[in-house]
Amino acid sequence: MDLLDWHRGRLSSRRLAVLVKHMPRDSALTHELHGEEADWSVTDHLLAAAVDHLAAANWMFATVNTDENADPPDPPVPVPRPTDPLPGHPAELTEPPAPPASAASAASAVSPQRDHPAPDNPSRADLVRFFT
Repeated sequence: MDLLDWHRGRLSSRRLAVLVKHMPRDSALTHELHGEEADWSVTDHLLAAAVDHLAAANWMFATVNTDENADPPDPPVPVPRPTDPLPGHPAELTEPPAPPASAASAASAVSPQRDHPAPDNPSRADLVRFFT
């Protein structure tokens, strides 16, 4: 596929959006956008959660059943996940970054926003909203 077909009018914006949205997990674009998280599936996240819960349950059992005078066991370290800022620390939920004000204002200055853009002829503002 030649992406220049989009500029030539042989590839619609909708088809391009579908192709980009459904890229395979191992594509270069997915790795560039999501980093190591692209390699983790839902199953991997569930397995990491199961390991963390089992480790916490074992730690609680060991803590309750140790002698009162003995040092308590160290708490378990969670399985590091790709979204963790530091290993062993859960990641905070953050919202995706907002588009730069200059790009949004430049796009709105070029053409007014439309409620229903033509599917094969998007405006610059439509493209900025789509790709940001």
